[in-house]
Amino acid sequence: METITNTMHGRKDRKRKIITLSVLAALIVLVFLISMNTGVIRLSPLEVIKTLFGSGTDKQELVLFEFRLPRIVISLLIGAGLAISGCVMQGISRNELADPGILGINAGAGLMVMLFISFFPSTTAAPVYLLPVLALIGASLTAALICVLAYKKNQGFKPTGLLLTGIAVAAGISAAMIVLTLRLSPEKYQFVATWLAGSIWGSSWKFVLALLPWILVLLPFVMYKAQVMNVLNLGESMATGLGASVTREQLKLLAAAVGLAASCVAVSGGIGFVGLIAPHLSRRLVGAKHQMLLPVTALVGALLVITADTLGRWIIQPSEIPTGIVVAVIGAPYFLYLLSRSRG
Repeated sequence: METITNTMHGRKDRKRKIITLSVLAALIVLVFLISMNTGVIRLSPLEVIKTLFGSGTDKQELVLFEFRLPRIVISLLIGAGLAISGCVMQGISRNELADPGILGINAGAGLMVMLFISFFPSTTAAPVYLLPVLALIGASLTAALICVLAYKKNQGFKPTGLLLTGIAVAAGISAAMIVLTLRLSPEKYQFVATWLAGSIWGSSWKFVLALLPWILVLLPFVMYKAQVMNVLNLGESMATGLGASVTREQLKLLAAAVGLAASCVAVSGGIGFVGLIAPHLSRRLVGAKHQMLLPVTALVGALLVITADTLGRWIIQPSEIPTGIVVAVIGAPYFLYLLSRSRG
């Protein structure tokens, strides 16, 4: 009788998870369609469909294929990448407040990108493909600095210490970036200010091509390590007892998380809180097992960013609100809620 009950419960659980994935995918498609119709130049749903099938005017094709679709695709990639990065960091640190933005990883990547933009044009083809690499260097150096400062002999990494160290390092990097902005020309200052606010500035197909390889390589790698992350969540002693090489696996996953965050920040600017919110919402939906948690987190992150970008372009037309600000309006209160709950 107990076996039958467990089997029925397992079927219901699988059915609920499949429904969750289907609903998230449907919502993404819906917002995708709405986003294609959102902008200063109005395109009706019928005009969008005609343009997609090659029956639109030259102006409609230019607006849809050269401006809106690249930005929408980048929004989806950035959302998935930042969300998975946050999920990995929360998993390996066992800290529910871990996030590439809060820990300073995004700031480190942003500092390197800002240094590059300050001295070189960012619109030519070659620098576009260099940006993720440069961002990775900055993010990696920041992650290494945080690990060195937060590590304590015979104690390892404590979640609270890691979080506070990351916040302090991020504050220092942000101060350095402010000093650097004082040396910029008015044109570059305006660009950097927009970038820091989290505007998806790289809205062309060459930016999609610059970001896509990182997502296609690192996302499957993290998915492949889902079972390892489940083991790591049991604690260091239990994971070691089960045969896991804890330090090695943590470093591999941390490298993947840093790579995802850095490549996304290179084309999106300082969008924060995605890596914090998406994993938490996903755990509420499907539980803590990473085999299902990771794909749901990717979908939630993609939905969050594409929705925020669409709202930012719609609310105060013809101007727009940077995507990072819209996400922060949602994420900051949620972060305070999580912080108060962790203290309690």
